[in-house]
Amino acid sequence: MVLKREPFPSEGDLVVCTVTKVYPHGAFARLDEYRDREGYIHISEVASTWIKNIRDFVKEGQKTVAKVLAVDRKKGHIDLSLRRVSDAAKKKKMQEWKRAQKAEKLLEMAATQLGKSLEQAYREVGFVLEEEFGEIYGAFEEISAMGEEALKGIKIPKEWVKPLVKLAQENVSIPKVKIDGYVDLRSREPNGVEIIREALISAKKLDHGEDVSLDISYVGSPRYRITVVAYDYKTAEEALRKTAEHAINIVTQKGGEGKFYREIKEEK
Repeated sequence: MVLKREPFPSEGDLVVCTVTKVYPHGAFARLDEYRDREGYIHISEVASTWIKNIRDFVKEGQKTVAKVLAVDRKKGHIDLSLRRVSDAAKKKKMQEWKRAQKAEKLLEMAATQLGKSLEQAYREVGFVLEEEFGEIYGAFEEISAMGEEALKGIKIPKEWVKPLVKLAQENVSIPKVKIDGYVDLRSREPNGVEIIREALISAKKLDHGEDVSLDISYVGSPRYRITVVAYDYKTAEEALRKTAEHAINIVTQKGGEGKFYREIKEEK
């Protein structure tokens, strides 16, 4: 089902819809996120190319993404366009839709445990989480990573907290990002190798939080690769730079030199 809080989409929105009826000059489609709302796609909005037979482009039961051209709330009319949706925008919207479906399934499971309906789940927690986190599945990702801490200060009934946390931690895997950076470290001191080694060991021991993992590997004198894995790019970038700066500081304080590279271009 996947419900939106608002009863109608807004002009310019992208919506997931299912084609229900096809006629020679247009087609009707059910808006899957807006209960039983239906929109109309005029043949001129089906494709950018000339259309001889509309059924070559749309068929009953086809799920697609459309752009909302106009909304008449009083009459309940919604005009849609398929040709004004780029392939990239369509792909992104369908990914969001799939995440929303996963979130709805978790909401439904929590509701069943509490003896409530799916609509009650949306009203009592779903729309609240969507407002706080931007999307409901994004909320489940945060809950999976942080547990009850993620729900602190959020106004949802207490009875929902433990079921949501349990379901999130059992069913939602947190996506991670992986980035690399490089440091060149040089020392002309008699014990230069040992200085660089100690600098790298010290840098690797920095505490970036339990959600960050970091590794340093030898590339080839004087270069070392720093690999960071974290839940988001901002955290990963911060850990990468702090690690590089720490190693460089130790080496330069002992008469050596160092330089950080976010990316290395291969020589041709």
